[in-house]
Amino acid sequence: MLSLLTGMGENKPEQIKKLSPIGVRLHTFIVNELKQAVQQGEAIDSLIEKLAERFLANEGNYLTFEQKKQLIDDVSNTLTEYGPILTFLIDPTIKEIMVNGPKAVYINVNGQFEKTAAQFRDDTHVLRVINQFLAPLGLRMDESIPIMDATLPDGSHINAVIPPLARKGPTLTIRKLAGIPFTVSDLVRMETLNENMVTFLKAAVEAKLTILISGEADSGKTTTLNALSSFIPEKERIVTIEEATELRLAQDHVVSLESQSLEEDSEITIRDLVQNLLRMQPDRIIIGDVCGSETFEMLQAMNTDYIGSLGTVHANSPRELLAEFETMVLTADHDVSIRAIRKQLAGALDLIVQQTRMKDGTRKITRITEVLGVDGDAVILQDIFVYKEQKGLYTGQFEGHFKPTGIRPNCLEKLGLPSTYVQELFTP
Repeated sequence: MLSLLTGMGENKPEQIKKLSPIGVRLHTFIVNELKQAVQQGEAIDSLIEKLAERFLANEGNYLTFEQKKQLIDDVSNTLTEYGPILTFLIDPTIKEIMVNGPKAVYINVNGQFEKTAAQFRDDTHVLRVINQFLAPLGLRMDESIPIMDATLPDGSHINAVIPPLARKGPTLTIRKLAGIPFTVSDLVRMETLNENMVTFLKAAVEAKLTILISGEADSGKTTTLNALSSFIPEKERIVTIEEATELRLAQDHVVSLESQSLEEDSEITIRDLVQNLLRMQPDRIIIGDVCGSETFEMLQAMNTDYIGSLGTVHANSPRELLAEFETMVLTADHDVSIRAIRKQLAGALDLIVQQTRMKDGTRKITRITEVLGVDGDAVILQDIFVYKEQKGLYTGQFEGHFKPTGIRPNCLEKLGLPSTYVQELFTP
């Protein structure tokens, strides 16, 4: 989001493109300085002119007084186009911004939603800010296009709905892309999982087990997927498929594909991209969000060609994930029985990593579950690691810990873990 505000890259907002070279440098300087000011709790409005004067004292000696004043006005106007949410856009600790009409602005801080004092003047003001974000994409909202979902040039995601669909005024949801993706070490530090679970999952990825990360919205699935992908060997060719680009892999040999809406109401769907995989010869496929008609083709690919694949699915438990898959295959008009779908699932999937957003806003991997196969008409699952939550006797707060269930996974032989370490890893 900071890169968007500073105008870096080819898709600069029109207001920044109109600035002179020194104006662009001034704009970038102010945004970077404001970032520090936000972290120190200083007010933005009173700082913009002071920062501009400080910059121009060093780099604008050749400008006249009138030219300096005009430059400061131009840059200030560009920044204030983002309205009362500018502070939140710059603040790196704020990951989400939600505008529920002009008088209700919320932010997500450490997993908790907070209502702010920020307010827009009216519906028109909110709409102008929405279109400020959409301008670099060549898009614009009005009554003929009352709903919009888009990825900004810096990778941040926005969703906007305006009247007549939004009854209380234009709504805007901004999900900022993290500056640097979290590593597995970061997830351990944040207590999303523990070291033993990391050891198991690292061995599973390296052994080319197929792993799906399951969870509700905002549970951190994509963050965990990004972290696990770091275990894929550098020499392998990876193809990622997403509706909106969120994955940020560290490897070099990566092809990133994104579904697109084209002209005349046509589109290239996730299913089209999955069907095209055979021609691309990847060693691994990573699907950002399995949620539609591509499910059947994806299962076939994982069963035959692309073991070791990774992906995310919106589901509240491993068992619900299987039910979601069945529903997605059936609604895609495939002439296939439930029994055949379950055999495909059991053959394609090795592990399900269940991620949950807890009551306090933290994200935890609450289960690592192995898919064993089919018995009769049922897919058999067994938990390898679980997160146990309990209420503290004295604190009254919910506390918890990760623990193995004591079951040694059937996939153990594929993992290549030292026998001396296995006992420690899987003993409760």
